[in-house]
Amino acid sequence: MSQVSDILKRDKELFDNDLNSECKISDETSDTILVSDFTEYNPLHNGHFHCMKTAKGMFPESLFVAIVPGLFERSGRGIPYILPREIRAEIAISVGADIVVEGPPMGIMGSGQYSLCLCKMFQALNTDYIPRGYKPVEGMDEILKRINMGHHIASKPYKIVDKTSNEILLKGKLEEDNYVITSFSNSLSKIGFDYAGKFVFVERIEGVSGTLIRESILKDNFEKVYSMMPQKTIEVLKREIKRGGIIYGIRDEEVILNTANNYSLDDLSSLNLFNDQLAENIIDNGPYDNLETLENSILHGFSSHFKQRVLSILENPIPKKTVSQYIEKYPSNIRVLGYKDKKSLEKFKEKVNYEVNHN
Repeated sequence: MSQVSDILKRDKELFDNDLNSECKISDETSDTILVSDFTEYNPLHNGHFHCMKTAKGMFPESLFVAIVPGLFERSGRGIPYILPREIRAEIAISVGADIVVEGPPMGIMGSGQYSLCLCKMFQALNTDYIPRGYKPVEGMDEILKRINMGHHIASKPYKIVDKTSNEILLKGKLEEDNYVITSFSNSLSKIGFDYAGKFVFVERIEGVSGTLIRESILKDNFEKVYSMMPQKTIEVLKREIKRGGIIYGIRDEEVILNTANNYSLDDLSSLNLFNDQLAENIIDNGPYDNLETLENSILHGFSSHFKQRVLSILENPIPKKTVSQYIEKYPSNIRVLGYKDKKSLEKFKEKVNYEVNHN
């Protein structure tokens, strides 16, 4: 618990510093090809590795840059990551990434908010190509074709729309990986980034189970998942289990309960992703002695992970106005979490538009 509490306090300071920083934009760039992938690496498995290898094989002289979500260590589902981002970066570098940079704080944002931040990061990095895994389903080939033509594709309620040609491409909803692709197209279009021909779509491989991987970590038994992850991932997971470095599922319960029990209706309503109904629901069912009681009292939201996102926001109570200001300035800093060697780091710094911070 103390490790998680320390991480969250440190990250709140970083968040505040970013909020009060002004980005330093450079006019210079280089002809280095930069391939930029976004993934959580939670943990890095063979699906991630396959996407990385495919992109690196297509552009062998390029810099492969992984954008790994950072602040507050909460996933897009609002759930604490398995490993802190510095360790996830270590694994990524060991299996082939040249640079790992810190991405946005996913766990306290809505999907549209962090998609916008990620796309602003692609822009800031002067990204040439974006590899992205997808699941082949009926109608997806046409969607991918339109995206690589540079069309503005957007997910609407129960349909996928080509806003460039005003056509409905698909009726219904997309699965998570495929939805992320259309979300990127929508966000990149909003910020005016020309992504025609920039996506490298890689069909997802079979035989990887996130559920089994998480179970193996909690049980410290990797017998069933050795074939699902690179050896380096398993080595680091075993090391971190011995060191007590696994943070999966661990929350700062004291802060969450303090926020839920002591914030006023107006204070709760002001938090990101909150509204008056959710705030009233939390206050009316309180006070709370434990997280289970609190979680059971939270109204069901638009997704199956809504309750976990609410807990993450109570854990990091940041007003929606502040999050909007953060997104507006994002990225005010580019933090490098890891790099292969100094030569790669220098090539990266010459390529990107922003001042780069690294250890």
